[in-house]
Amino acid sequence: MRILFVGDVVGEAGCDFVRKVLPGFKKMQMIDFCVVNGENSAKGNGVSPASLEHLLSSGADLVTGGNHSLRRPEICETLEQTNVPLLRPYNFHRSAPGRGLAVLEKRGLRLGVANLIGAVGLDPCENPFDAADAICREFADAGVVCTLVDFHAEATSEKRAMGFYLNGRVGALIGTHTHVQTADEQILSDGTAYITDAGMTGPIDSVLGVTVETATQKMRTGLPVRFVQADGPCSMGCVCIELDNKTGRAVSIERFLLK
Repeated sequence: MRILFVGDVVGEAGCDFVRKVLPGFKKMQMIDFCVVNGENSAKGNGVSPASLEHLLSSGADLVTGGNHSLRRPEICETLEQTNVPLLRPYNFHRSAPGRGLAVLEKRGLRLGVANLIGAVGLDPCENPFDAADAICREFADAGVVCTLVDFHAEATSEKRAMGFYLNGRVGALIGTHTHVQTADEQILSDGTAYITDAGMTGPIDSVLGVTVETATQKMRTGLPVRFVQADGPCSMGCVCIELDNKTGRAVSIERFLLK
């Protein structure tokens, strides 16, 4: 099976670019499932019902989240609907609305997708390594062979450690959150496809999707600044992964930066 994972979509500009390039790219790559990280897809940050619908109608089969998953109160009701293909991190506090794991089915194929958040430099959460063990148990109990984990984390070291921790236990471990695509895609020794960060989908001339001026002002002064999402020409950071349908092991992983 062929899976396309799209890195963090930022704001209206990112959403519009997804709609422009995603359908054609999916067709060209013969994609079976498309997973998109949309936790910054709403104007400002977070995910809204409108930005979720935009991504789904543009070709996403499932939208994952991260530290901004619950930023918009209006998304909480949507998260509680079990038929909506939207995840928030599995290891959020148990009182959080929504779910962190889903199984996608299409044309006789099944793909398990989980969303995890890191513990380093982010708000408190359940230990992600313990949560990863629970995710693997849930996939096994559901008889799901092909699996992908979106690990939304700040520290490169934590992502690398998680990749090796889940090596051979999931089909792909894809890092998100830092918005800068890394050049370390590989298939680990026991068959797990790995990349530290899939990158960002949004304005090229920006600081992680925010205008250069507001980001620089914050860094220079340390004073409160209202970030403004940038616009202009965009790119889409993404990775294509092929998994063996019978074993769940990765056959290939390739990164792209579409402009």
